[in-house]
Formats: sequence, structure tokens, C-alpha cells
Amino acid sequence: MILRQRKRSVKVKSDEKVTVRTFTEPFIYLLPFILVVSVFMVFPIITVFLNAFLENYDYLANTYTGMGMGNFAALFSDKEFLLSLKNTFLYVAFVVPLSTVIALTVAILLNQKLKGSAFFQFVYFLPMVTATIAVGIVWKWMYHYDYGIINYALGVIGIEPVKWMENPRMALAALIIYGIWTKLPFTIILFLSGLQTIGEQYYTAAKVDGAKPAKILFRITLPLLSPTIALVLIINIINTSKVFNEVFALFNGKPGPGYSLYTVVFYIYENFYHKMNVSIACAAALVLFLIVFIMTMLQMTIQKKWVSR
Repeated sequence: MILRQRKRSVKVKSDEKVTVRTFTEPFIYLLPFILVVSVFMVFPIITVFLNAFLENYDYLANTYTGMGMGNFAALFSDKEFLLSLKNTFLYVAFVVPLSTVIALTVAILLNQKLKGSAFFQFVYFLPMVTATIAVGIVWKWMYHYDYGIINYALGVIGIEPVKWMENPRMALAALIIYGIWTKLPFTIILFLSGLQTIGEQYYTAAKVDGAKPAKILFRITLPLLSPTIALVLIINIINTSKVFNEVFALFNGKPGPGYSLYTVVFYIYENFYHKMNVSIACAAALVLFLIVFIMTMLQMTIQKKWVSR
């Protein structure tokens, strides 16, 4: 009887410990993270959402005349905001597909396990750990009309020098080229990790059947790499839609020559910090969020349909 009572008491105690660990301990461990997310993410998001609907909002006096859609009407009647939407859309439309194709090509070459591939992996990864502002200064000198290496290379093949930093028409092209270069390191790493998860047996079986490299690429590599491609596209769409550091670094803190290179985030920055139009900046941020959300959902829908075929 004594032995039985001891076993029952131990069993009850062990059950109590399991119950405490199931509900209390995980919450205690997550509490610091929940507090940080609430203070630095949830609260700012709610604040931005509310401020976007405050009309004639004075940030310093904390006064407003009412709530409504007036800020959004003012946005879409503002030529600078419409220009920022256009520039951001063109930047995303060029940078995302071009950087994806180039990064995938480089990752496939690096995955061949050729001699010296480790060195090239290091070289391609190096820009990722370099400050964007520092890299932007280097690219600014590379784009220099008289002394830049890019115009020098164009002159070698008989092309006239281009005013990359002074001509508003060429400024966007310069930003796109720089943006593609900045997106390559992280994209290459993602593709390389995805390629290394593909089993070697698929390629061995395809080579035994006499499949050509192009057929192997489109029938084996790309289908098995589709989850990674989807992840890359989503990440790059989100990041390129928030382009700001690249513009700030290339054009000395200004949105391009003649203020022709406004992006949505730069527009938000200008209105919030320089013009003190906090409600307009919040409305622009909300519009950008909705655009990125719709683009991401559309891309995920297309990806699911493509995979299901």
C-alpha cells in the first residue's frame, strides 16, 4: 500500500509539472519577444493606420479637424506621389526579374563544384556585408561623367559617355543597374541553398536517359526549385518596393536630378521629416503596404497554379 501511494503521488506531481510547462513556461520565454514586437511593430502599425485618416493633422500640436479619406485624395492628386509610384513600379519591374535570372544563372554555375567555386561564392557574398551608403558612393564615382569606369568602358567600345547622374532619363537606369547589383548576393545565396537540396539522383537518371542540359534545367532544376523561386520573388518584391537607401546614396540625399527620381519611401521620408506632413506620409505608407500586399498575394496565387499543373 505504501509503495502504491508513493507511485500515485509521483505521477500526480509529474502531471502537474507537464501542465505548468505546457501553458506557463513557453509564455514566459515568449514574453520579451511579444513585448518587443508589440512596442516596435504592432503599435507603430496601428498608429500609422489611424494617422492616415486624420485630416489637417498637426503633429506638434496633436490636433486635427476630423477623420476621412481626404489624405488619400490629396495623395492621388499630388504629381510627386504619382511620380513616386511610377518610379517604384519601374524599379520593381526591372530589378526583380533581371536580378532573379542573373542570380539563378550564377548560382547554377557556382553549384557545379568546379575548381575555385568557393572563392567566387565569397566574392559574390562580399557586397552583402558592405554598407549600402559606402557602396553607393563607390557606384556614384563609377557613374561619373568624366572619370567613371563605366563611361570609360563605353568609350572603349565606341559609345559616347552618358550623363548617368545628371540626366533625369538616365538616372532611373543607373538606379536599376545599381539595384540589380545590390540584390544579387542574397538572391544567389538563396538559390544556391535551394540547388543543394536537390538530390543528385535526379540528374544522374536524366543523364543516363540522354537528356540535354536545357531539358534538365526546365524539367528537373526549375520545378524542384520552384519553392525557392517563389520565396526569392516575394522577398525581392517587398525589398525593391521599399527602395530608399540606394537613391539616398547615389544622389547625395536627394531624389535624383531635378527631383525626378522620387520613390514611394523617399516621398514618405520627405513628407514626414522635412515637410512635417505626418498624415500624408502615413497615408502613403498605407498605400504602399496595400500595393505590396496585393502584388505578393497575386504572385503566390500564380505560383500555386503553376505548381499544381
